Amino acid sequence: VQLQASGGGLVQPGGSLRLSCVASKNIFSFNVVAWSRQAPGKQRALVATITDDGDTGYADSVKGRFTIARDAAENAVYLQMNSLKSEDTAVYYCYGIANSRQYWGQGTLVTVSS
Repeated sequence: VQLQASGGGLVQPGGSLRLSCVASKNIFSFNVVAWSRQAPGKQRALVATITDDGDTGYADSVKGRFTIARDAAENAVYLQMNSLKSEDTAVYYCYGIANSRQYWGQGTLVTVSS
């Protein structure tokens, strides 16, 4: 099982980006798909989750700005990031949990800077 993350880049404060996480198998086969991020010099932190039932959860720091969503036809989970701040700069990772195993994609770098 592979997860492929993409969509990172350089964006100005206040801008938007959409990250994609495409799975090599049915995205609904994961109990949970999540995005986490690791900022320079900091530990990796959970950003958003979506369960197989469609329930979503967000870190307090991104509530109201980020939206996680699932596309069954594309076997993908997206992270729409709006009103980006400099503190959102990080490498973003997607991962899925299936049968108590974690499957990680590679990171995609998001840089928020003017």
